Amino acid sequence: MNLAPFLAAPFTVQVHALAALAALLLGALQLLAPKGRLPHRFMGWLWVALMAVTALSSFIFVWGPGFDGLGPIHLLSFVTLVSLLGLVRAARSHQIARHRSMALWLFCAALVITGGFTLLPGRLMHCVAFTMPGAECRFGAP
Repeated sequence: MNLAPFLAAPFTVQVHALAALAALLLGALQLLAPKGRLPHRFMGWLWVALMAVTALSSFIFVWGPGFDGLGPIHLLSFVTLVSLLGLVRAARSHQIARHRSMALWLFCAALVITGGFTLLPGRLMHCVAFTMPGAECRFGAP
């Protein structure tokens, strides 16, 4: 593991990555923990906030190839924001099965699968996870 590329990245990218990592960890805890009680609700609101920060920061701070800096991954960020609204609405209207399925879908699609793409060669998190300290690491556009 090599934290140097992460620490050298812009602060806004660090915020995006840390919010995503925190949402991944908290989401895993939420999926395993008892449901319906105050801790679940509190951690759920925190998870929604972390997911919103992650999705919004991808539009504002994290640019990739594509039209005007937006890439296909930003479509998932938009879907994530819309899905978060549906997730909260389902919970507040006591549609538990819908809430559960939306939470699981968001966790898997927006965090696990998308997070996996950040580990591909040429990406910042690939450099962080798979290079040794002091090793040269190139990521981003050539």
